[in-house]
Amino acid sequence: MKTFTHHDLAFIEDVISQCDICFAAMVDENGLPYNVPMNFGFTEGIFYLHSAPEGRSIRALEKNDHICLTFNVGQDLAFQHPKVACSYRMKAKSVIAEGKVTFLDDLDDKRLALNYIMKQYSDKEFEYSDPAVKNVKVWRIDVDKIVCKEFGAPHDAYKK
Repeated sequence: MKTFTHHDLAFIEDVISQCDICFAAMVDENGLPYNVPMNFGFTEGIFYLHSAPEGRSIRALEKNDHICLTFNVGQDLAFQHPKVACSYRMKAKSVIAEGKVTFLDDLDDKRLALNYIMKQYSDKEFEYSDPAVKNVKVWRIDVDKIVCKEFGAPHDAYKK
């Protein structure tokens, strides 16, 4: 079994579309690693997340706006020989995206971002009251780097 690296955006977007959460990793205000599962939206190379208006992640990102998002799907145990431990591998696909966070302040921009987030989970149309939009922190992540790895694929899965 092999690991393949994918740079094709359509392949990457397909993996992301199958995910319910992403893990947002950052460095907190004390220089310590911090990783939190979050809901997300994605469109045209931009991720949107939302959170409470304050907290550890907000303090961290106000000090250092770099972020790493991780997505994972299809965790299935596979093996080449049932009695050889090192032949076991998880078959999965993961995406790692790196970028910088900006916080949206404009209410219309926040509504648009919230729609992208909700689109990840539902085909319904939503409305947001002004107080609700004012009281949510909306994150925009412009992607600097994105890559997908496919683990545990058969050697002949992709012809070069």
